[in-house]
Amino acid sequence: MTALTLSTAAVAGLRADAIVIGVAKGSASKPGGPVVAPGAEAVDQAYDGNLAGVLETLGASGAEGEVTKVPAPAGFKAPLVVAVGLGAQPGKDSGYAAEALRRAAGAAARALTGTKKAAFALPLTDAADAGAVAEGVLLGAYSFDAYKDQGDAKNGKNGKAPLAEAALLGGKPRDKAYKAAVERAVAVSEELNRARDLVNTPPNDLNPEAFAAIAQAAAKEHGIKVQVLDEKALVKGGYGGILGVGAGSASGPRLVKLSYTSSKAKKHLALVGKGITYDSGGISLKPAGHNETMKCDMSGAAAVFAAVVAAARLGLEVNVTGWLALAENMPSGSATRPGDVLRMFSGKTVEVLNTDAEGRLVLADALWAASQEKPDAIVDVATLTGAMMLALGSRTFGIMANDDDFRAVVHEAAEEAGEPAWPMPLPDHLRKGMESATADIANMGERMGGGLVAGLFLREFVGEGITWAHLDIAGPAFNEGGPFGYTPKGGTGSAVRTLVRLAERAADGELS
Repeated sequence: MTALTLSTAAVAGLRADAIVIGVAKGSASKPGGPVVAPGAEAVDQAYDGNLAGVLETLGASGAEGEVTKVPAPAGFKAPLVVAVGLGAQPGKDSGYAAEALRRAAGAAARALTGTKKAAFALPLTDAADAGAVAEGVLLGAYSFDAYKDQGDAKNGKNGKAPLAEAALLGGKPRDKAYKAAVERAVAVSEELNRARDLVNTPPNDLNPEAFAAIAQAAAKEHGIKVQVLDEKALVKGGYGGILGVGAGSASGPRLVKLSYTSSKAKKHLALVGKGITYDSGGISLKPAGHNETMKCDMSGAAAVFAAVVAAARLGLEVNVTGWLALAENMPSGSATRPGDVLRMFSGKTVEVLNTDAEGRLVLADALWAASQEKPDAIVDVATLTGAMMLALGSRTFGIMANDDDFRAVVHEAAEEAGEPAWPMPLPDHLRKGMESATADIANMGERMGGGLVAGLFLREFVGEGITWAHLDIAGPAFNEGGPFGYTPKGGTGSAVRTLVRLAERAADGELS
């Protein structure tokens, strides 16, 4: 990853390949071109106070994510100035929002692919701003090149290496708060990028067994206890949901338990992730055009894995247990059929009406397993339904819960982390659609409100009296469009930052 440093150096004398500054859109009282943001005063002065005019001449407006490059002024050791849009200016007595800084830094880092060193002179008012810029840089510079030819793999995007080093100007290298903010950004960003790598890895190289092995290696490195249930253990334990989904694949399913514990913990947070390493739909085969990105159906498990490791690296004073429900959903002579009935780990029976509604089956077993430990709260994460994408689009995940207050806490954590999310209801009248004449419940219900129906199904497998939330990240988990801000094309690492923030809040006693 990009190396980060905090620097108090004067911008003119700093040896770098580029200087990144922020520009905002003109205000209502001063409409028109861009406005140079705080942090870039020395650069603007070197342009005789006319930097905004120069940028406007080149078409810059200060719009979010907009990148404009100009030659550096005379006397600067860096040859290039990169102006990145921050969007609207903040209010008179407030600074730029953390997410605006994060996105601007990410856009600039992407634009500087192939650059060795850049100095970021974005507006920093406190340590939190430094952390936001650091996250933006590290996430924006991400590149997945493991499967390019040897030359491209070495050099990254378009044959060019990602930005190698970033100096955050205006930071305070000796200030404990600033150092802690950057260290947190590094830990969270490295683990989020690990999740992105997992999502982007082709399914022929990332089956349930391979995913479990990666989790075991990371757990050993970071002092996390790990337990892996293979097919035999799953059969012995009666995990009918996970076994039923994995029955059609030559690659057997796994249930991985990752346990991070703190001697000072007063709360226990359980995280459950859907890990379908490839989803063909099973016997209910997906139609043409819907299979190509289904390697991303393990994004929930990747997010949970990354969040547990990040919690360990940060030394959070909370116990965090991650459950990775891993299976490959394939059609074959041994695959679960529509009409089959599965006996779940909880003892309930489920009539499978559609084998492409498989994520809720593996999650149901993992949710019940997590419930046996009586944690203070359970949060599951899954690319669960296309219905949630229809409801909220491709950048926002839905939040459902059995407790309105906890749903609000999770939503606040997402907002604090900078991840778009929206609270969704669990209407009890939709439960009737899942009634089955054969089993305790069916895995399908009414078509309308399908994302909410899936949430209601999962609620059936949460232990009595346990607070629970469900994050449907089907939309933002995989970006099929062009990159934006710090978000790349492909796997995004959606929900990792929300889960880490929630763990931090749990450590501070703020789960409810």
